[in-house]
Amino acid sequence: MIKACIFDLDGVIVDTAKYHFIAWRRLANELGFDFTEEENEQLKGVSRMGSLELILQWGGVQMSEADKLSWAAKKNEWYREYILKMQPDEILDGVMPFLDHLKERGIQLGLGSASKNASDIITQVGLRDRFASIVDGAKATKSKPDPQVFLLGAMELGRQPSECIVFEDAAKGIDAALNGGFYAVGIGKEAHLNHAHLVIPNFIGITLDDILNGIQIKA
Repeated sequence: MIKACIFDLDGVIVDTAKYHFIAWRRLANELGFDFTEEENEQLKGVSRMGSLELILQWGGVQMSEADKLSWAAKKNEWYREYILKMQPDEILDGVMPFLDHLKERGIQLGLGSASKNASDIITQVGLRDRFASIVDGAKATKSKPDPQVFLLGAMELGRQPSECIVFEDAAKGIDAALNGGFYAVGIGKEAHLNHAHLVIPNFIGITLDDILNGIQIKA
């Protein structure tokens, strides 16, 4: 029996990915190069320092560890400028009805995000009280595809991984869910997430039974 659902934040509940892209691209531009939206897909689910390492590789830029920390902090300042202006209308279509539906069905809700800003974002858009567990980059010390962030969430909810469905938009997030023994539902394109138990484009019109039936069909 499924007792809980654990949601990634970026690209699943809200589209903060666009703010990450704007901030990272601003950093790259200041260092004298650029990168594409397609390359940006590779940053989904990756930690801040991991993302910086990838971007520096793309630009052929080398710097000291101290400079890396400085640039990562600067990027986070820019990103926080953007997210602290977010409004509830930035919650993705279909999310609120789906959360309401899960509550009616007695399903516990958790948030599992690599972002250290996840708690601030979820508060900013008015959803903090919806989640019984919020595990973010301040609690989790290991990046996806390590399952730590989801395992901590399941533990806080008092559930086993086999009782939880994880909703993710990133391939590494799906890997993390599978590595932890969770059911994994991808939000987005089948091509990027086809190793999940089920892939849906978004939550519009989706019910828990749709998810359960889809998982059973593909499992």
